[in-house]
Amino acid sequence: MPDSWIAGGEPRADARIRLFCFAHAGGGSALFRKWDEHLSPEIDVCPVVLPGRESRIRERPYDRMERLVGPLSEAIEPYTDRPFALFGHSMGAAVAWETARRFPPVVLFVSGRRAPQLPTRRRRFSDLSEDELLAELGKLNGTPSEVMGQRSLLELFLPSLRADFELNESYTPLPGTRPGCPISALLGDADPEVDPDEIAAWADATGGGFTLRVFGGDHFYLKGPRPEVLAAIQEDLDRHLLNVS
Repeated sequence: MPDSWIAGGEPRADARIRLFCFAHAGGGSALFRKWDEHLSPEIDVCPVVLPGRESRIRERPYDRMERLVGPLSEAIEPYTDRPFALFGHSMGAAVAWETARRFPPVVLFVSGRRAPQLPTRRRRFSDLSEDELLAELGKLNGTPSEVMGQRSLLELFLPSLRADFELNESYTPLPGTRPGCPISALLGDADPEVDPDEIAAWADATGGGFTLRVFGGDHFYLKGPRPEVLAAIQEDLDRHLLNVS
């Protein structure tokens, strides 16, 4: 995997398990900052950096899932030589699920996202004017304040954000079978984007087991980081690692 795909460089060779993390539309590795301080040292937290953001801000972002998953899968494959898990929040949950269909993880964490087989009810963010888009971002509370407050940063940030929204809005599950790995779903109890029944439907998106945890908070309930969220992730990783020979 080129170093550019993983925040902080190449995954650790001594990790017992790797946790590849995928952020929401317009998000990046900052969402997962300090996770390694709350998880066991044997877990290597590997935030995935997609083209068009952070260290790859000058690269052209992907605006279709089918264009992203091929290069992404090729990048991850060399690091599936030991147990690994996938975590995706919002748009990142769809990216993680499509990745899991190619390389089944020990467990797939999906956060703040409706199950992929449900009929779409997405709003069209990608067609909004700049002012309208910024207003919607403010409502969702997911964009760093340092970005929202600086015009020069916004001009770099908005093209990848629009591409992410286009990817999200055009997405339907790609051809293939559902993964056989267990899914652990997480949700904020005040999330305006996802209903509990919609995230519970992830149980039908896998041939493995399913668990659902609900935490206090909105769509970005996991920001902080939240110790109770990471404790739940640690618990699930420990439990599923027991089944790995």
